[in-house]
Amino acid sequence: MPALLLLPLLFLTGLVAGLVDAIAGGGGLITIPVLLGVGLPPQAALGTNKLQASFGSGSAMLTFVRSGTVRLNDCRTGIAYTAIGAALGTITVQLLDPALLRHVIPWLLVAIVLYTLLTPRLGYEEIRPRVKPGPFFFAAGLVLGFYDGFLGPGTGSFWVMALMLGLGFTMTRATGYTKVMNFTSNVASLVLFICGGSVLWREGLVMGVGQFVGARIGARMVVRKGTRFIRPVFVTMVLVITAKLIWQNFH
Repeated sequence: MPALLLLPLLFLTGLVAGLVDAIAGGGGLITIPVLLGVGLPPQAALGTNKLQASFGSGSAMLTFVRSGTVRLNDCRTGIAYTAIGAALGTITVQLLDPALLRHVIPWLLVAIVLYTLLTPRLGYEEIRPRVKPGPFFFAAGLVLGFYDGFLGPGTGSFWVMALMLGLGFTMTRATGYTKVMNFTSNVASLVLFICGGSVLWREGLVMGVGQFVGARIGARMVVRKGTRFIRPVFVTMVLVITAKLIWQNFH
């Protein structure tokens, strides 16, 4: 595809993906197929995707921090352990076949949807934390950071649910803190992809500009409209991710 057409397509892809991802996650469902579709080999598509996704998650994170939804001091432990987990996951995915996780993850996402639908007030109000922040971020950071570096689909959904159930956050606040963790794991993985020479900078930066703008719009919508707005989008995106993974695994 000529660069004259390719670059605007990549910008628009990043814009739409950033908007969707800031609200409910799942932006990779849009960006990775496009990157593969324009002819990038899988490893380069994954590395370039991490570059552009870092702009989106970073933009959303800044918006949530500035609005007061997120306090970075509260999640320093999560940032540290998520970075470690993501780095380990990115290294591992280059050594092992992630087929087993691909078969397990769809059913965990189905469980998230069912639990969300069966608890209609989940995420509307703060509740008493079930776990102290230190142990929570230690465990969730390592596990979900590793998963994001290793495979990725549904990471944002897992973070939102974990933050609501573990720390008692509203869905709005959980979405904000999820973007901090997404940004952390994206950057940690990106560093390793750069070291491996698997990043196309021109394509990734053009998509990144789109991501930055789209994520800013999406994060502002979350802050302004709250859980009532996020919830249906969240459930829809989890179902879309689940359907895509099941189709890939069993088709």
